[in-house]
Amino acid sequence: MTNLPILTLITFVPLAGALLIAFLPRGRPDLARWAALITSLVSFVLSLLLLPAFEVGAPGFQFKEQADWIPAFGIQYKLGIDGISLALVVLTTTLSWISILASFGPIKDRVKEYMISFLILEVGMIGVFVALDTFLFYIFFEIVLVPMYLIIGIWGGANRIYATLKFVLYTLIGSLLMLVAILATAFSFQALNGGNWAGAFDYEQLRGFGFDPGFQAFAFLAFALAFAIKVPMFPFHTWLPDAHVEAPTAGSVILAGVLLKLGGYGFIRYAVPLFPDAAVTFAPAIIVLSLIAIIYGAIVALVQPDLKKLVAYSSVSHMGFVTLGIFVFQQQGLEGAVLQMVNHGVITGALFLCVGVIYERTHDRTIARMGGLAAPVPVYAALLGFFMLASLGLPGLSGFVGEFLVVLGTFDVMPGAAFVAMLVVVLSAAYLMWMFQRVVFGELSDFLRGIGHHLTDVTPVELLTLTPLVALTLLLGVFPGLILELLHGPVNDVIAAVSGGTVIAR
Repeated sequence: MTNLPILTLITFVPLAGALLIAFLPRGRPDLARWAALITSLVSFVLSLLLLPAFEVGAPGFQFKEQADWIPAFGIQYKLGIDGISLALVVLTTTLSWISILASFGPIKDRVKEYMISFLILEVGMIGVFVALDTFLFYIFFEIVLVPMYLIIGIWGGANRIYATLKFVLYTLIGSLLMLVAILATAFSFQALNGGNWAGAFDYEQLRGFGFDPGFQAFAFLAFALAFAIKVPMFPFHTWLPDAHVEAPTAGSVILAGVLLKLGGYGFIRYAVPLFPDAAVTFAPAIIVLSLIAIIYGAIVALVQPDLKKLVAYSSVSHMGFVTLGIFVFQQQGLEGAVLQMVNHGVITGALFLCVGVIYERTHDRTIARMGGLAAPVPVYAALLGFFMLASLGLPGLSGFVGEFLVVLGTFDVMPGAAFVAMLVVVLSAAYLMWMFQRVVFGELSDFLRGIGHHLTDVTPVELLTLTPLVALTLLLGVFPGLILELLHGPVNDVIAAVSGGTVIAR
């Protein structure tokens, strides 16, 4: 595999599929569906081939691909992965084919355009995790905006235009500031490098370069704002519930499962290692905002009348653990943050699929109108209960391990912050179990009784989308070391950067 451009293939196979679908006849939506599914499955299989070939513990990025792109400014087409990237790439390819399969039934209009948008979205998401050139990273980071704008704006709910414009405006403002910081970083590098542009956008050369503390503060804030909006951190979270509620089911799955992770990944890969002095300076403020997000998201979820909005606010709370784990700069906390990103993607993606299943039958998400689902749809009720328990952090399921490591790492550095974060365990149990009790148990509600024969249990296709996520939730809950052993080296490098140590050559 050393001579095979495996990362390029994983990244751009979906683009080839999108081009193929563009030439398919409009009157055959079934061809577009199957072409998109097969394309995403090819990318998924290729990403799985990375797992046995990846050398755990080896220094440096692996499977590197490099070519000059704009040599006058030192901009390259440069790809590579470490353990953090690998985990997130596999998460992305997994959720992509599941989301496309989940769209077979619900998406009936403009199927060609929908599948093309989804595959281009996959290109951008994978590209973010494998890019090792800051300009290339920015291109992939921005590519994601356009297809998600279309997916929400065309195939979303009644208030979709407001939601999609809010999503784009928030993320675009942050991204443009990050572009300014990327260019400023390149100019600063070449000025300190004798006017030589070579390496001015190369992540491996920029990391550990030692920029002026004042410049670091400016650049870190610009990067951090872009990533904070994407996570999203409090108080930049207000676009998320609207986008989730209006997006089609598969859009919500990808939004929660992968797009939010672009922010967490950006902090770990770029903001902290490139500007470590500024990261340490601003860490207390970010920790406070993370704690607010953890508690606030849970409290607001507790009072939500809409099932989808409840899951959306739970994401704000759970992603608060990610930023908390990153900025305590402690081994267990940072590894827990990455693990939490993966686990949140699996569990919350599954919860949105479960919301989509019941919405397709009832065309309603109001919790008060549900009730008594256990009798007519027992398999669905069991699946919803399983992922509900995983989300609240039941030991033995994957949701427990990441949050536990974050709290453990935080306790080692800031015991008070760890205690505040632990309060969310009670709140999570409250809003999730209360939701489950109202939706699943009791007498069948009058609203559901009126639906009658439309209230059917999960179909084989729906079961096929949820079964892999059940398996992953169990597997990563019992064997979290499968992910954690990939993270030791990259996490050590980040901690070494902020502690003033020498960054391990990677």
